[in-house]
Amino acid sequence: MSKKKVTLTILLFLIFSDILETFSQLCFKKTALTGSALNILDFSNLPAFLSGAISSPFLWISFLLVLTTFIIWSTILSKIDLSVAVPVASFSYILVPITSIIFLHEKVALLRWVGIIFILSGVIFVSLTSEEEK
Repeated sequence: MSKKKVTLTILLFLIFSDILETFSQLCFKKTALTGSALNILDFSNLPAFLSGAISSPFLWISFLLVLTTFIIWSTILSKIDLSVAVPVASFSYILVPITSIIFLHEKVALLRWVGIIFILSGVIFVSLTSEEEK
């Protein structure tokens, strides 16, 4: 089954989908930070964590963003091949560290940036390979 090529509209939807996914992850992180710390080895504070998480507006924003991303992603996949959509939608590999730095004041080491560059290079090679095979 042959799909359409990536148009400007589809590319914009892919970028928007990545932006929504990035901010949903940011909101999930903010939810985890606002609640009681959850130790995976000791679930005794699980009720307190869940209570804090459920009352966090960040959790509900996350769910809304995930739902919206799902709708957009489903629309994208109905228009182009999955093997094309996933590599093109890898913009979040850059967005997540940048938003983590800006909003969470996290430090991103040089070695991690080098790793991100390698991942993106691989994504580019995969994208180019899929175009050659067609």
